[in-house]
Amino acid sequence: MLNYRIIAVIKRELREKLMSKAFIIMTLLMPVIMFGFIGLQALMVSFQGDKGTKIEIITETRDLTEECKESFNKLPFVEDGSWTLTYNTVSGKELKGYIDTKKGELLSKKLTGIIFIPQKALEDKGVEYYAKTPNKMTISLKMNGPINKILIDRYFRGKALTDQELTFVRKSVEFNNFKVTKEDKIEKQALGNIVLAFVFAFLLYMSLIMSGSMTMTAVIEEKTSKVVEVLLSSVSSKELMTGKVLGTSITFLAQMIIWLLPLIVLMSTSLIALPDKFKFDIGYGHLIYFLCNFFLGLVIYQGLFSMVGSMFNAPQEAQQGVFPLMLLIIIPFFISFSMINNPDNIIAVIASYIPFATIIVMPCRFTLVDMPIIYPLISCVINIATLILIFPIAGKIYRVGILRTGTKPTLREVIKWVNAKE
Repeated sequence: MLNYRIIAVIKRELREKLMSKAFIIMTLLMPVIMFGFIGLQALMVSFQGDKGTKIEIITETRDLTEECKESFNKLPFVEDGSWTLTYNTVSGKELKGYIDTKKGELLSKKLTGIIFIPQKALEDKGVEYYAKTPNKMTISLKMNGPINKILIDRYFRGKALTDQELTFVRKSVEFNNFKVTKEDKIEKQALGNIVLAFVFAFLLYMSLIMSGSMTMTAVIEEKTSKVVEVLLSSVSSKELMTGKVLGTSITFLAQMIIWLLPLIVLMSTSLIALPDKFKFDIGYGHLIYFLCNFFLGLVIYQGLFSMVGSMFNAPQEAQQGVFPLMLLIIIPFFISFSMINNPDNIIAVIASYIPFATIIVMPCRFTLVDMPIIYPLISCVINIATLILIFPIAGKIYRVGILRTGTKPTLREVIKWVNAKE
């Protein structure tokens, strides 16, 4: 139970963290960093870096070569000079010998690659690419469509199809997703919930690691500077740890609420309209669950990071002890990304009910999958059970470790601390 000594420690933690310049700066900068990270990732994906590409297009017939030349030279990246395309006609039997004559240019990268379009491609659409580095995705991505257009045009030539019919044949299938619920209405599903799931996973990942590292460092500093001995003259180790964990958790919960304010504003007003493509479908229940789940996750990991910090005398020593805790955060973070392709994949479903993993995985599933509220509540119960189980153990290790100096403790010693009677 909370008493005035624990409340005093909580107030101390809030003064030191919530009102610190570093906390305020990080609270303001984190959204900038997050969207900068997303923007950088999008830039890296969109950046082709293929200017100066030189490709030789080879076919087995002169008329197909001329048709490729006429069509490909109108491509934007060829017209602006980013790519240089040359053309030749070589039979399939002579191709190997021709490649040998071009080997010097290919190996020196004077020639990026050779694309061979055989006659049988009109039947199986099989195209060959020869290069020193043949696994460049930009080549296949940019040339797939134009080559496919040539093959389709030749395949249907003479079959009395109109240009409109040919355009339809070339066109890819476009999926429009509609969400079916128990209610009568059926709504078109946009990308908003996928973006939100990514944002939630990223915020949980960053906050848990950042808050845990901060707590561990603070515990080590208090231990090495002997401040903890002064504090323990007024409060017990259990009260000190409880106050520190709750104070830090409240601090980062406040930070998370600040980060979610733009989302709350979007949900509360119709004055700001998102593009149809990015509209999301969540309610206040999602946010309440997310914050409750986040707070439970904070308390669990603050206890664990405090425990690790109490065992060591320097942050460098603590790295080996903190590595398992980092894995407990990193692995669920990667699992949450797998749900972008399939939110119902079996790994994600199982992980959403596993202690520690459920802290990150379940909020993402709840955002992507329409499920009864009972399942997120089960996740909260699992988190509470995890907290009840690990907190006494962490408290015992913290009680002994916080006053212990000298060599690093062995695993056998730590087990003795846990089994020791208070």
